[in-house]
Amino acid sequence: MKRILKSIGPAIIVAAVVLGPGSILTSSKVGATFGLIGLPVVICAAVLMIGMVALSARLGVIYEGSLCTELRQRLGLGVTVTVGVILFGLVALFQSSNNMALIGGLEALFGKGEWSVSMRLGILMLFNGLIVACLYLLRNLYSSVEKLMKLLIGLMSVAFLVNLIVAYSRPRGYVSVEPSEAPDLLPLLGMIGTTFSVGGAFYQAYLVKEKGWGIGDVGKGLVDSVVSISVLGMMTAAILLTSYRVFYGQEDPIALSSVGDVALQLEPLFGSWARVVFASGILAGALSSFLVNCLIGGTVMSDAVGKGGRLSDSGPVHFTALALAIGMGVAMMSLAKEGSTVLLITIAQAMTVLGLPALAGALVYLGTRKDLEGEKKVPTPIVVIASIGFFVSCGLACLTAMKVYGKLTGQ
Repeated sequence: MKRILKSIGPAIIVAAVVLGPGSILTSSKVGATFGLIGLPVVICAAVLMIGMVALSARLGVIYEGSLCTELRQRLGLGVTVTVGVILFGLVALFQSSNNMALIGGLEALFGKGEWSVSMRLGILMLFNGLIVACLYLLRNLYSSVEKLMKLLIGLMSVAFLVNLIVAYSRPRGYVSVEPSEAPDLLPLLGMIGTTFSVGGAFYQAYLVKEKGWGIGDVGKGLVDSVVSISVLGMMTAAILLTSYRVFYGQEDPIALSSVGDVALQLEPLFGSWARVVFASGILAGALSSFLVNCLIGGTVMSDAVGKGGRLSDSGPVHFTALALAIGMGVAMMSLAKEGSTVLLITIAQAMTVLGLPALAGALVYLGTRKDLEGEKKVPTPIVVIASIGFFVSCGLACLTAMKVYGKLTGQ
């Protein structure tokens, strides 16, 4: 157990950024609309994520250069920049939902009626400013981020497990009925995209280098991947099961119009203390995803254009600050309209699926090179699971593109 705990590190950061507020919202919506059908989907997505994270971790220790460096040497600058732009764009879009979910979590804790538009925008500017300050002032950024993510993952685990226990310790206050209409697939696709996040997996190769692991630490990388992503899957399942117990099958379905609304809807059944616990979990998810999400896009984009791929380099810091600014700007424009944020959050989560094929293909390509021999050769089971993940990501991209287009056009 002590050896396992020492091996946990890089992948727990990936799990923390994946289980953000958008994942909490989509998991809640899936539980409320699809019921237990969503549970095997979570399990399958977690298995694919374990394979992809394990592959990325192994690539990080067996290759001397970073992923973008290796891609640039083999496929050219154009392919590498394309990968960087795709990931940076997805991260910036994803970040807007983190900003909006931060406000939703705070509103659920302190009362939605007290918040004005100017107050919301002011909080976003203050919080993003603090994150940028930490980004530039922290000397050992990786170590600080790893410790903080472990703390926030622990807080989320306690919050969501407490609500799960409370939900199943009390009888339902209504007779469950089957939905009369087919549920919208977009939340389900969004949940898959946030659980099976190839963008997060891609960053694992950079994290193991920050950790200082080498070829002798491949075993640690596998343990780290399995344990950390399993925790991610279990927490996602706990959120889904809680939502299923509380919301599924109501005669008049509840519209979960924001991430904070999920917490507010729990209050009539659980009491205000449970709402506070759940909202604390949402805030922990927002905090854990806030900085690391932008670090992913900033680091890979910087590396893709040759400005460095380590957190000690200036390039990743500057691009990360740019991703933070873009995410805050999009969120501020949305919040200024004072409308429901659920559509933008859901589309932002589902859109993460669109960039998966390119990133998954890059990982599988680097993991199947013929020059990887002996201890550098990637085990066949990891390659097989990652390859399945690549084909799944291609299918998801097609489905998601059609669903998002339908949402935007009202079809």
